[in-house]
Amino acid sequence: MSVLTTFPPFEAIRDLILLAKREDMAPAALAPEDDVTSRLLVPADAVSVGTLMQREVGVVCGLPIVEMICKVYDERLRVEQIPGFHIEITEGRFSDARSTPLLRVRGPLRSLLSAERVVLNFLQHMGGVATQTHRFVKRVAGTTARIYDTRKTRPGFRLLDKYAVRAGGGFNHRMGLYDGLLVKDNHIASVPVRQLAAHLGKIVGTSRAEAPGRMVVVEVDTLEQFREVLKVEGVNVVLLDNMDCPTMQQAVALRDAAGRRGQVDLEASGGVTLETTRNVALTGVDRIAVGAITHSAPALDIGFDIEA
Repeated sequence: MSVLTTFPPFEAIRDLILLAKREDMAPAALAPEDDVTSRLLVPADAVSVGTLMQREVGVVCGLPIVEMICKVYDERLRVEQIPGFHIEITEGRFSDARSTPLLRVRGPLRSLLSAERVVLNFLQHMGGVATQTHRFVKRVAGTTARIYDTRKTRPGFRLLDKYAVRAGGGFNHRMGLYDGLLVKDNHIASVPVRQLAAHLGKIVGTSRAEAPGRMVVVEVDTLEQFREVLKVEGVNVVLLDNMDCPTMQQAVALRDAAGRRGQVDLEASGGVTLETTRNVALTGVDRIAVGAITHSAPALDIGFDIEA
C-alpha cells in the first residue's frame, strides 16, 4: 500500500489546480479567463506582496502547493520564505500561536488577488485534515495503536488528503482499489462462516501469486468470523467492523493466544470519534481507521494579507 511522506509532485495535482482556476476565472463557455473585479479596480502595472498567516492553533500543511498555484496563475508571482518560517520548518508543525506568518507572495497585484482564494482553499483544507489527524493521534499517545485514514476523500483530493494525514502524524491505508486487497463484508456475505477460512485461503493465494507484496485486509463483523480468518495464512490485517470495546478486547486475546501477534494486525473501524478513540486504543488494537479525519475535518483558519 502507498504512503505519502513527501508532497505530491506538480504533475500529479496540476489538473486539480487547473480545475480550481477554471471554476473561478473561466468556465469553458465563457473563455477567455477573466477576474472582472481585479481588472476593473486594479491598474495593470500594480505590484504588491501578500503574506499568508496562520490564524488558528493547528498544523499547517500544504505550503509547497502555493508555488505550484502561482506557476499556474502567473509565472511572475514569486514565493518568498519568511525568516524563521521556512517551509522545511513550518510544514507539518503544530503551532499554538494564533498569528503565525507562513509565506510571502510577491508580484502583479491582479494575479495576487485572482489566486488568493484558491491558495487559501487548498491550505485551509489540508491544514484542517492535518490538524484533525493530530487531535486523534494525541488521543492514542502511549498506546500501541496508530491512526489510519480511509478512502473517504473528496474526488481529486486523494493525494493531498493522504499527505495531510501523514503531516498530522497519522498513517495511510491503501491509496485506492488498485493497491491493496480489502475483503469487506459485502464481498463474503454469501459465504457460510464454516467455509470462510477455505474461501479466503484461495483468494489470498491468488493475490500472493499476482503480487507477493500486496497488503491483504479482511473485514469481520463477529468473533465467529474472526476465528475463521485467524486460520488463514497471509492475511496482514483484520478489520474489526463496528465492534464494541469488550468484543475487540476478546479479538486481541484470541489473536495473541493463536500466536499471531506480529503477523496479523487488528484494526478498529466504524463510528470512532475523538471521545471514544482512547478507549478503542486501550483494547490493544494496532490500528484505528478514522474516516472523519478526511471527510469531516474543519478548515484551518489561514488568511492572506496583501500590503496596501
